[in-house]
Amino acid sequence: MKQKNKNQTANAVTLLQQAKLVIIKIGSALLVQRDESQRNESQRTAAQRDESQRDESQRDESQRGAPQRDESQRGEPHVEAGQDILDKAWMQALSADIAAAHKRGQHIVLVSSGAVALGRGVLGLDENRLTLEQSQAAAAAGQIALGAAWQDALGAFDLTTAQILLTPDDTERRRNYLNARSTLNTLLSLGVVPIINENDTVATQEIRYGDNDRLAARVASMLSADCLVLFSDIDGLYTQDPHLASKEQPATHIAEVKHLTDSIWAMAGESGNRLSSGGMKTKLAAAQIAMSAGTNMILANGTDHHPLAALFNGANCTLFHSTANPHMARKRWIAASLRTDGRIHIDSGAVQALKEGRSLLPIGVIRVEGQFERGDTVAIYDPDGIEIARGLAEHAADRARHFIGKQTQEIAAKLRYKGRAEMIHRDNLIMSDPQQTKQDSNYET
Repeated sequence: MKQKNKNQTANAVTLLQQAKLVIIKIGSALLVQRDESQRNESQRTAAQRDESQRDESQRDESQRGAPQRDESQRGEPHVEAGQDILDKAWMQALSADIAAAHKRGQHIVLVSSGAVALGRGVLGLDENRLTLEQSQAAAAAGQIALGAAWQDALGAFDLTTAQILLTPDDTERRRNYLNARSTLNTLLSLGVVPIINENDTVATQEIRYGDNDRLAARVASMLSADCLVLFSDIDGLYTQDPHLASKEQPATHIAEVKHLTDSIWAMAGESGNRLSSGGMKTKLAAAQIAMSAGTNMILANGTDHHPLAALFNGANCTLFHSTANPHMARKRWIAASLRTDGRIHIDSGAVQALKEGRSLLPIGVIRVEGQFERGDTVAIYDPDGIEIARGLAEHAADRARHFIGKQTQEIAAKLRYKGRAEMIHRDNLIMSDPQQTKQDSNYET
């Protein structure tokens, strides 16, 4: 069994080493620690403030001849047990790992929790009694501190950071999805380390994406990432919660998962950490999203310094193995669209270009039909009226019609900026199955 686990750990190391794009999710429990050094000072300050307020109240009431209040009815003063602060030494160690990955030619995206926990301390809010509006306010205040801390930590290794705040719409609605994907890919091409968090300040529901585990998986899917790493306070999936294990019912570590069966889901427990918004169930949900998108996922312990380096050196973990290719998985998602919102008819030269794996350019377009927005699925037809491909439109229908037959340089001049000269980018386009090229779409002329 030990030899088998060793081989499975080696599989995780190999996949991580081969990954060109890695998404790393960091939970609040790893980033944020309680500064107990402030506890005594906090208690003294609170006691002094309360005593001063009682003395002042008693003087005022004595002067008015009013009866003194029963202080026992006022309730105990709230004493903050210490403020949540960032573990900057841990951040510095992980930043060193990320710098090493960059030198190996890997791109890294961080999905970082911690803003709400930090903001609570900044605003002096009670962590046990936060309303939605207070959580949003805490997120707004904490996000500044969190972004600045990552900028300092990664900047020490000459790495540039950029902050991206996402909402569910940005990964679920295609137009937002394309915009977010384009921005992130541009940042990565410039060597930047994007720092992503949910835009909690504009959430219309309780602050859960559900959580940053699933947010990280959605980002991995959106970017067709090779690997998603979830750092937690446990080194992977166990048959049961290790804290509840006994000699009669020991907790056995699961080194590799290839299918999320009912028995795997039954192993998940609930989160018990005050800083965490997700438990093992949300991590399995993230694995489900990642695996279906062709992304391998690794669940590993991140509590020690240099957690990424530890993984490269064979640290214990659980590998959720996807058998799909991330780029093909994404294209299958496009091809599976039951509804197409428009049709683009192209000439024979454009047909040949698509068969060679190139993007669809406006110069090869003959006609555009229907009304669609950027990011909508459109069907592409050859000169004989046969559907040969499907893709996500780079431009809305009215603009696309305006670009028909034009050269790339002409379009750039009309847009007044460089970019999006394609009708459909090759990454967002898939050729149809030859047996299904004559299928009709749900689009109505």
